[in-house]
Amino acid sequence: MKKTFFFLLLVSVTMLLSACMFPESERAENQLPYEDQLISVQNAVNQYRNATGGLLPIKTRDMDVDQFIKYPVDFGKIVPDYTAEVPTNAFEAGGIFQYVLIDVEENPTVKLVDLRIAETIRSVNIRKSANGGQAPIEKIIADNVYKFNYAAMGFNEEPTVISPYSGRNLPLVVTGRGDVYVDYSMDLFTALQEYEGELEEGQDIRFLLYEDNPVLPAYSLPYTIDENREPIFLKE
Repeated sequence: MKKTFFFLLLVSVTMLLSACMFPESERAENQLPYEDQLISVQNAVNQYRNATGGLLPIKTRDMDVDQFIKYPVDFGKIVPDYTAEVPTNAFEAGGIFQYVLIDVEENPTVKLVDLRIAETIRSVNIRKSANGGQAPIEKIIADNVYKFNYAAMGFNEEPTVISPYSGRNLPLVVTGRGDVYVDYSMDLFTALQEYEGELEEGQDIRFLLYEDNPVLPAYSLPYTIDENREPIFLKE
């Protein structure tokens, strides 16, 4: 009986120590877009806006950055006056998400950006820098959009990111300027099959991905539809 007790005690202590040593950014609670945390931050943003005559609790960013990461939430402006703490899954608390605002003019809405995607893109940019700032091109995908030769850049396998919408492994593409982006074509193709609303050629259709999802398709190029109602890159 005593041996059983001490065995269970040892297991419990081991599990507790493992949890304490587990990297903050890899803990399960830091990797999920909890609805209650989104609601809490949204309420805090609304209260701050009302209390300040319409100002938003955001950090300053250059206006030419990706529209989906342009307005990051500044938790220093809403914690603890409007919400008790920073969400556990927020980057500022060791999580993987950046809390941002979209539609800031009409209806400021809290959404998330998965920063693991940014990390994958950063790894490609590091290899690109080692290659003289250029990405070797394997083939042309669209006007000014290319598939790069990952083997020539020193990768053992093609770098991909996990889609926050489908769980698919999504490829990366590069533009003529050397900017690296996620290719959401597969996810958009699926979304288009399910969408029954009206769409126009030339319209950016990325809203189909995040309209009912808390995570934004950051680090992506704009897409539209062709005459067959299939996703294509939107020409600049």
